[in-house]
Amino acid sequence: MQVDRFENSPIGRLVPIAGMDHMLGEAYAHHAYVPAPLPSDITLAARSVKLLEEAARALGALDSKVQLLPNPTLLVRPSLRKEAVSTTALEGTFAPLAEALGADYVDEKRQSAEIREVMNYVRAATQSITLLDKLPICVKMLAQLQATLVRGTRGDQYDAGQLRQRQVCIGQQGRGVSASRFVPPPNGDILVDGISEWEKWVNAEDDLPLLVKVALAHYQFETLHPFSDGNGRLGRLIITLQLMQAGVLKYPILNLSPWFEPRRDQYIDHLLDVSASGDFEPWINFFCDAVVARAKAATEAISAMLDIRETFVDMLKRKRASGMVLDLASDLIGFPYISASEAAEMYDVSYPTANNAIAKLVDHGILEEITGRDYGRVFRCPRVYEIIARA
Repeated sequence: MQVDRFENSPIGRLVPIAGMDHMLGEAYAHHAYVPAPLPSDITLAARSVKLLEEAARALGALDSKVQLLPNPTLLVRPSLRKEAVSTTALEGTFAPLAEALGADYVDEKRQSAEIREVMNYVRAATQSITLLDKLPICVKMLAQLQATLVRGTRGDQYDAGQLRQRQVCIGQQGRGVSASRFVPPPNGDILVDGISEWEKWVNAEDDLPLLVKVALAHYQFETLHPFSDGNGRLGRLIITLQLMQAGVLKYPILNLSPWFEPRRDQYIDHLLDVSASGDFEPWINFFCDAVVARAKAATEAISAMLDIRETFVDMLKRKRASGMVLDLASDLIGFPYISASEAAEMYDVSYPTANNAIAKLVDHGILEEITGRDYGRVFRCPRVYEIIARA
């Protein structure tokens, strides 16, 4: 870490650290950056205020569009998987969207390490929605989610599910603390105090615009880096949880990572620049650009989903289809990949009934079989998949 870049930071301080880098097998003596508590007020330029208002309107339009769906929860499943693919890619783990959407039909032992990591995020995100009904955003909640995120992966170490008990650094793997790009606060009292202040600040009532609060909370969480692994993925999940806790979004269908992913270097640079300069505004603007772009993309995707749903239903009614065939066609916006077993469970019908309904949708060109097997077959709805992929 370039110590001289951060030594005059107006919103943080450097503290000396020393220890043994077990990966390199050598001792180190360096500095770590400790952010000051977040402000309760911030002054923004007129351009930034205008961008905040645009982002708030885009979120409002998205939430209104969701209410047009007869069953909005259908969109949660594909949305979480889209976010899971991009948020893990930001950490250097790449998995195809098609595999993530179809992961339920592959035995976990046969899944790639990348898909297991993606599915851990899906599980953590699903778990977070349940926890949010019982707890505010807090360290207790986040510790549980972090344990789920890293379970069975390289990050599943002795301190999984608790605040880290070791010094970590951010940068190219294997280069050590001294050559890292950034060194978060040391473990121990400094880290415990920092995340405790963050928790209080996130849940405090103040006059900050919501999106400013979310942007600042994300910066502080990533800077504290409170866990040994999974901080990036968890920090981006917290964005969604804050919006849901505030009542701005009823469902977790805003995924920012597909916008951050191709701008990864800018994303990281903005967070580091805040620590160095103390100027939050460029990061807030960058964050709001992401919200505007992804809220609009999600709104357009929902419109396309509604259109394709109507197209399927109209065509099937003309062909005198009824019952489960119509129900399944309507619900494909949430299940672009489906099997007869899953359909039977979803609609509480027998396997032959579900299999016959799927066969009719194949005959009508709505579904296609993708496994090439006579057993355990999986079907995909190409038109719904295309909407999700380009959203």
